[in-house]
Amino acid sequence: MDESSTSPETFSARLRNARAARNLSQGDLASRAGLQASAVSHFETGTRKPSFDNLRRLADALRVTTDYLLGRTDLMDSSTATADQLHRHYSGLSTEYQEMADDFIEMLASKAKQRRRGGP
Repeated sequence: MDESSTSPETFSARLRNARAARNLSQGDLASRAGLQASAVSHFETGTRKPSFDNLRRLADALRVTTDYLLGRTDLMDSSTATADQLHRHYSGLSTEYQEMADDFIEMLASKAKQRRRGGP
């Protein structure tokens, strides 16, 4: 990866593109992320850089990964963002609850497989 792919200009452009792709105004994004609209404006113009916490908030509000916003990947894939969010929740569970979650996911996957085969 070259240095320009993670430049502040890349972040600003990615933030604008992701916001536009979600049909959000700067105010809408700010509200979803728990930020001031002026902060979003500063991030998009490159006059300020977000903190790690604000970067995470923006990514969650836009349903993209922080890697996308930082230019580390070109995929603006909300399913990846959802997987990241699920992983954060899962990591916070006790071992007992992680095992329950594993069992539940295996049951859902099995049911989905049966339906694809034409089963009940």
